[in-house]
Amino acid sequence: MQLTTYISDLLYRYECVIIPGFGAFLTRYKSAFIDETSNTFNPPAKIVSFNKQLQANDGLFANYIASVEKCSYETALQKIRNFTAKISEELSEGKIVSFKNIGTFSLNEEESLQFEPLQQQNYSTASFGLSTFVSPKIKREVYKETVEALEEKTPILFTPEKRAANSYLKYAAIAVIAISAIGFGSLKFYENQVQEFNYAERQKANSLVENQIQEATFVIENPLPALSLQLPKHTGLYHIVAGAYRMEENAAKKVEQLREKGFSPLKMEVSRYGLHQVLYASFENRNEAERKLQDIKQTENPDAWLLVQDIK
Repeated sequence: MQLTTYISDLLYRYECVIIPGFGAFLTRYKSAFIDETSNTFNPPAKIVSFNKQLQANDGLFANYIASVEKCSYETALQKIRNFTAKISEELSEGKIVSFKNIGTFSLNEEESLQFEPLQQQNYSTASFGLSTFVSPKIKREVYKETVEALEEKTPILFTPEKRAANSYLKYAAIAVIAISAIGFGSLKFYENQVQEFNYAERQKANSLVENQIQEATFVIENPLPALSLQLPKHTGLYHIVAGAYRMEENAAKKVEQLREKGFSPLKMEVSRYGLHQVLYASFENRNEAERKLQDIKQTENPDAWLLVQDIK
């Protein structure tokens, strides 16, 4: 399945790749660690997981397919639908579906979707070229015993006469340390005085600049008339969503397309999932919103859906 290769490519670049109508692959960072039982060193990695709840189309996967295969966005969406339909059919037949370099899907006894990631695959580009390796444990006790044995064979002898003869070096060292401490203290005092002076002068300069700015008078000849813009307002709790996009430029492009078709679209604030949602219209009445949604699905966008949320 060629589309699994596209998913694998995107997992290197993004932390969330949504397959519309099927679910989302998520990656999380895992620090390097050591398996003490096998003495195996493992590099940092990005671990893949799967969330079946995230199925709304954000445009990332479809746009990537369209750019790689040089086809239209609608054609890419149709390929995704065929792909997910085939996967669902194989799973319903009790088969295990494998995604190359990602993992496997299967249904358990309760008909719940199960995902098993491929442990050997690392999607962290920062760890490219790093692999696991095994290193034998270092036995430090051996070296300790060797040192103790050498100490027993070669005892250390102290000579009082030499220590007494070189006692003047101790007093010389103390004198040098005392002189250095006095010099360092004087230097710190001088640096503090310089910093206080610079700070005071900087405050004076800032005060002078602020006074000059406040005294300045700006006169504009022939002022331009005020410009008023009438922006479309979306009120109500029921909103028809044209799409949810991971990249803001894709959402802006969708807004322009809908505006050219005569709609008054609105791009919402980014959601907690990092998606930019574009609205066809908003309604106060749920029945009116559902009738409009059915009309848009039949004539415009079969993937449109209804969002119930207060966006004031």
